[in-house]
Amino acid sequence: MSRKDNSSIAFPVSQEGFGDTDVEVDLDSFDSGVADLADRISLKRVEGIHTDLQDITEVEYRALRLERVVLVGIGSSSLRDDEVHRSFAELQLLAETAGSTVLAGLMQSRSNPDPATFLGRGKVHELGDLVAEVEADTVICDGELTAAQLRNLEDRVKVKVIDRTALILDIFAQHAKSKEGKAQVELAQLTYLRQRLRGWGESLSRQVGGRASGGAGIGGRGPGETKIETDRRRISSRISKLRAQLKHMKTAREVTRSSRKRHEIPSVAIVGYTNAGKSSLLNELTSSSVLVDDSLFATLDPTTRRTRTPSGREFTLTDTVGFIRRLPTELVESFASTLEESLNADLLLHVVDGSDPDPGGQISAVREVLKDIDAGDIPELIVINKIDLIDESTALTLASRFPDAVEISTRSGQGIDTLLSRIDEVLPGLEVRLEVMIPFDRGDLVDQLHRRGRVESMDHTSQGTHIIGVADHHLAQVLEEYRC
Repeated sequence: MSRKDNSSIAFPVSQEGFGDTDVEVDLDSFDSGVADLADRISLKRVEGIHTDLQDITEVEYRALRLERVVLVGIGSSSLRDDEVHRSFAELQLLAETAGSTVLAGLMQSRSNPDPATFLGRGKVHELGDLVAEVEADTVICDGELTAAQLRNLEDRVKVKVIDRTALILDIFAQHAKSKEGKAQVELAQLTYLRQRLRGWGESLSRQVGGRASGGAGIGGRGPGETKIETDRRRISSRISKLRAQLKHMKTAREVTRSSRKRHEIPSVAIVGYTNAGKSSLLNELTSSSVLVDDSLFATLDPTTRRTRTPSGREFTLTDTVGFIRRLPTELVESFASTLEESLNADLLLHVVDGSDPDPGGQISAVREVLKDIDAGDIPELIVINKIDLIDESTALTLASRFPDAVEISTRSGQGIDTLLSRIDEVLPGLEVRLEVMIPFDRGDLVDQLHRRGRVESMDHTSQGTHIIGVADHHLAQVLEEYRC
């Protein structure tokens, strides 16, 4: 497909929508992943819900409106057509995850976004006509817009306009469950909003000085502070409080982490693109029941479980938030404490969706974020998931492209034993070879050697338990007096 400047590309988009139900559920009261999934499904939108604009005032009889959106993107001449389509398809999936019905898409080919309206003037008129034609109520742009671009586009198309970052933040806000997760999302939203505060009509110039402060109180009066300036100051104050709260939560997390390090328990973090199957892998390896949902960013709060390798060595496994191309900077900064689980891991299990059209692009996007948080040098093991969903030729291509990767299927269990064996091989910390004779009354040391080391041979003799194996430095010092 050839693309010229100021040309449109038509994208076939799904007309399938979901409804909306006004149900309040206390997610903090549920510990089971099954309950979490049931709650999320109950809050998803169902088909057939539409806006009833008749004179109905009773809330219980009012049909709920599902946001009907039009997607807008810019295809640079430096991007291949498949990259443009993939980015647009991902934007559609994000919009549907947020609960919207995607009605149409509009793409303009140009080298840089228009500084005033993101799109060129002609395309803005075309967008306005399209919005009116399909009766959309929201426009979602596949890029990050400035406050001026947002305001100018809204003035011209007469509906709400949001960008890719705001869309991702909205999904995070829907999925946040824990106190820390909610605080991180709010911090990201406020950081994003502070730079894009804009007023409508007279609110741009409204003064709150003196007694006409409208209840702003102490600190809200002055010689002529505008409403936007007051909002920006309040947002900054709230950001400071949230950062203090997250710092306190980070301290608690570091205490737990230091306890694991004190006992020399290796840590493994599962990282990867969103919806690649990270939570499913955690469940498969640890027999857990954390939330598994076929949607983007189903996991926001890190979950840590203990498990063992085939040789009996104990390690912790942590499920982390998924990544995505062009992950908003606000999210990376706000989720720093969560992402530190990856930064402090001894090994990263990098899960890749083998059925995705561009697994290499997923890997690059994840590694870019890992580099941003200084976790790029941590040992990495590529795990290609959903191998049961691809054909033989694709599997051979992936095997040649990533020769050291482990191919698995969390759905069928294929390759899980192989993965555990590889983890056993690459986990760091087993650095001291030893041969010991442990007395029968010190069975606790035998247990520690099984959990924290690797037993290669064990023989029960009349003098005690003769063991040959490998252990970390700390355990090797404890066993020093029993060396043969």
